[in-house]
Amino acid sequence: MLSKEQILELLQPLQEPQLGVSLTELEWVRDIMVKENHVALTIVTLENRPEDTTALSDAARNLLSQHGLKDVHIRVRAASEHDRESLNMGQPDEEQDRDEVLVKGHAAGLDGHELLSPESGVRFIAVASGKGGVGKSTVTVNLAAALARQGKKVGLIDADIYGFSVPDMMGIEEYPVVEDGVIQPVERFGVKVMSMGFFIRENNPVIWRGPMLGRMLRQFFTDVQWGELDYMLLDLPPGTGDVALDVHQMLPQSKEIIVTTPHATAAFVAARAGAMAIQTDHELLGVVENMAYYECGSCGEKDYVFGRGGGGRLAESLHTSLLAQIPLGTPDNHPSEPDFSPSVYKADTRIGAIYDEVARSIDTNY
Repeated sequence: MLSKEQILELLQPLQEPQLGVSLTELEWVRDIMVKENHVALTIVTLENRPEDTTALSDAARNLLSQHGLKDVHIRVRAASEHDRESLNMGQPDEEQDRDEVLVKGHAAGLDGHELLSPESGVRFIAVASGKGGVGKSTVTVNLAAALARQGKKVGLIDADIYGFSVPDMMGIEEYPVVEDGVIQPVERFGVKVMSMGFFIRENNPVIWRGPMLGRMLRQFFTDVQWGELDYMLLDLPPGTGDVALDVHQMLPQSKEIIVTTPHATAAFVAARAGAMAIQTDHELLGVVENMAYYECGSCGEKDYVFGRGGGGRLAESLHTSLLAQIPLGTPDNHPSEPDFSPSVYKADTRIGAIYDEVARSIDTNY
């Protein structure tokens, strides 16, 4: 199996159509994922014209096929503002590149391994859903808190960049600080957190193109002092768009949890997110069925508000397990409490205990 460095060497002849400079020298061949005979990568171009996209994709596949690589997935995107600013007469800005390397060096995990490297030892869990409104972020923050309660060192990236909600759900009121030129994540319930919500004021909308979102996501990995971690959870945007694809390419070692409600339509749509994980060779840890039922507090009778069986059928269709059925409910805490949060269930509650059970199962079977 070829290494990433060998892939870059094979693609050395590829030139940016307008600049006439090698794409590998510009560092515009990115997110390389190699698994057995499958290769996935991203190519950045100045304008991303359709004719250039086709020509570059065909040329890259031809170069790789000469060395026996037939299963090649290529994504071509336009250069971001940062990419453009790093150019100086077609060459990368050396001073800027040097500064980035210094920041990445500070942000690397223990023993000098970068967070994104498989050698870092961090277990990545991406939490995905087919559509919004099924409680994906609620599952993510509660699973992160449950892992932390069990003594694990946990990080959480709110990768739902358009619909960020993790800081509010966890009751986070402070913002990240910069120490020695490196961003320090905010810690809450023993979980280190980064989110676009920290950088957007007054709940303004994020009106960004895909490349800008990809750049911000990469900074969350490389420019933040995460320290030593056992788990990194990612709250993905719903669906199978650019950000989800970026995460899959950046983290070939990540495993995935799919969240759905019992409703048949929600489970049907969630199957697409599961299929994307499978097609990109990401192992599914299982399915969480959220809002599974409402339980009467006085009589204990269950009312299946959104129907029954959607989570089980989804797990069966994806050949994975049903990790949990989470009932409808809200955390029973008060805003005056120091550990108040709108969405995190405490360990001594019934729903909190369900999340603790899921966390133990994942820690055992990851």
